[in-house]
Amino acid sequence: MQAGFCLIEMGFSRAKNAINIVMKNVCDMSVGTLGFFFVGFGLMFGWSQGGVIGLGNFGFSSEYASDSAVWIFFLFQAMFAATTVTISSGAMAERTYFPGYLLYASIACMFIYPFFGHWVWGGSAIDYGFGGGQGWLAALGFSDFAGSTVVHAVGGSFALAGILVIGPRKGRFLDDGSERIFAGHSIPLSALGLFLLFFGWFGFNGGSQLTASNVGGVSVGYIAVNTMLAGCAALVSGLIVHWIVKGWADPESAINGALGGLVGITACCNVVAPWAAVVIGIICGMITVFGGSILLKCKLDDAVGAVPVHLFCGIFCTLSVSMFNKNGAFENIGVQAIGAFLIPVCAFMVSWLVFQIINKTVGLRATDEAQEQGLDFSEHSATAYPDFATNEDV
Repeated sequence: MQAGFCLIEMGFSRAKNAINIVMKNVCDMSVGTLGFFFVGFGLMFGWSQGGVIGLGNFGFSSEYASDSAVWIFFLFQAMFAATTVTISSGAMAERTYFPGYLLYASIACMFIYPFFGHWVWGGSAIDYGFGGGQGWLAALGFSDFAGSTVVHAVGGSFALAGILVIGPRKGRFLDDGSERIFAGHSIPLSALGLFLLFFGWFGFNGGSQLTASNVGGVSVGYIAVNTMLAGCAALVSGLIVHWIVKGWADPESAINGALGGLVGITACCNVVAPWAAVVIGIICGMITVFGGSILLKCKLDDAVGAVPVHLFCGIFCTLSVSMFNKNGAFENIGVQAIGAFLIPVCAFMVSWLVFQIINKTVGLRATDEAQEQGLDFSEHSATAYPDFATNEDV
């Protein structure tokens, strides 16, 4: 999935920032995994302190057998943490200072993501001999099977906070209020990224079963089919809606539509019928198109459409756990609504404060000169395509 995010972000961005995007995706996974190992995993799954935060076994200070299942559980959860952080990379692309971004990635994986993750998934590692006690939202009956809120809505909140703090790319919005199109340099790369993410999502959702066996009468295959149906329906929906509204078959709307559908089925893939997965996908495809238009009207520069895909669709999916639940529609809708909105709002406020502090100290927004040169050259003294000239070079 990191490879998928990397390629989608790179393809949707201009060629002069390709290496910078690759570096952010490689490095946020690396620093994030280390931070999650030493601090974040203990905060998220350690002994619950009133359902608010976990404590204990930081850096696996207590010994575990080398054949313990806790290692697989940690690896799986570490990738969730990395995914949450990397969502904002695309939204903030082409104008984010590399050291400042890595500092944010470290803080997010060590402290912010685990804090909210504990509310929902705290106590999940008890079967592996790690920690204990439920998070307060889980105790109320809140359900987020594979992370529409914990991962995607939180990551989308990070992205929204980030683009508000650093502002739009230089020249993105003109003085008369009109927008300037910054076309991505390689839709084929983004399409390949979608295929990788689509495949990775089967592990993301199916793996959240935490066993290859059936649980509660639900198989991994059932989860995978719902995941596939939602993604496909959302791609078609996003494509058609943009086609009707704008007049052409837009590849970015199709790709982001599919991603929105995959996000939109993540929390509920184990409790909805296949027909409902299709309906959820159709709605999410529409959300990505209209959500992107709303951001543009607000002069918010989301370089890859991460906020509509992850935040808006993540909130909708969390509500869908109740709305489309085959075991009883609209049961527990109040608790689902509390989690669907409270977690993103809190994550937004905390990350906005962190971004502001980083921006005023280390620095977060790249200079206008660096943006004009391209972050590949200004940050990494390199170019992704040394033998080719782009329109920006002419």
